[in-house]
Amino acid sequence: MTEPTAIEVHGRPAPPLRPYVSSYVGFRLAGFPAGVHLGTPDRSLTAVISLADPLTVAAPPGTATNGGRFAAVSAGLRTRSVAIHHDGHQHGVKLSLSPLGARAVFGMPAAALADTLVSLDELLGPLGPELLERVRAAGTWGARFGVLDELLARVVERGAGRGEAAFDLRPEVAEMWRRLVAARGRVRVGAVAAELGWSRRHLGERFRAEVGLTPKAVARVLRFEYAHQLADVDDPPSWAEVSASAGYADQAHLVRDWRAFTGRTPTAWRGGEVLHRVAGH
Repeated sequence: MTEPTAIEVHGRPAPPLRPYVSSYVGFRLAGFPAGVHLGTPDRSLTAVISLADPLTVAAPPGTATNGGRFAAVSAGLRTRSVAIHHDGHQHGVKLSLSPLGARAVFGMPAAALADTLVSLDELLGPLGPELLERVRAAGTWGARFGVLDELLARVVERGAGRGEAAFDLRPEVAEMWRRLVAARGRVRVGAVAAELGWSRRHLGERFRAEVGLTPKAVARVLRFEYAHQLADVDDPPSWAEVSASAGYADQAHLVRDWRAFTGRTPTAWRGGEVLHRVAGH
């Protein structure tokens, strides 16, 4: 039986793109058991370009969005995992975008993409098919990342020309996001609102209108994201240690949130994730 192989290559976007696009990850996986990989919630909007067969993605139950087969797909912020069905092989590029940069790249607030799955070329308009074609035609990871730099810069310039740059958002919303991320969600929203001169309710409404989730929901996502990072290693700490480090009240609290975000207990997630620790997923 052939041993599973995994290639993962990280790229950093060009400097003008970094306020909007945080990372590129190229991946090629082969020889794994077929199964379902969970794309778990985190702080980023994500886009995945398949360099092989289209991705078969199922939306979380109870959400308004539809799944399907995508040559390239983008997902907004969410509080439920998406299910990616695979045959043990995957080959593609993953982009992580800041919710505060959604206006610059997609010409719309991140809230318009919350809990959705959308074809990437639909979001990028006329440049979408060109981006997909050129990324797939490139022969190396460096060349693929270079194509992304070139065409995403063109998208950002096009949006700025229409007054849709990321700096159009309210600075109070940006500051709330910055503090949540810096503290991994351990922020008293009311105290930040008072410091910014807004009521907690007003800040929550404006934040949700821009980002798509409330500050409290984003705090939960950030806490879960950190717990997921701690657990997603070759020799992970105990679940009790993970829960304490990530700021959960206790292990039972971690289990409740993990089940809410993934539909599985932490132990069941670890046992069922055949693409565990691969491709930055």
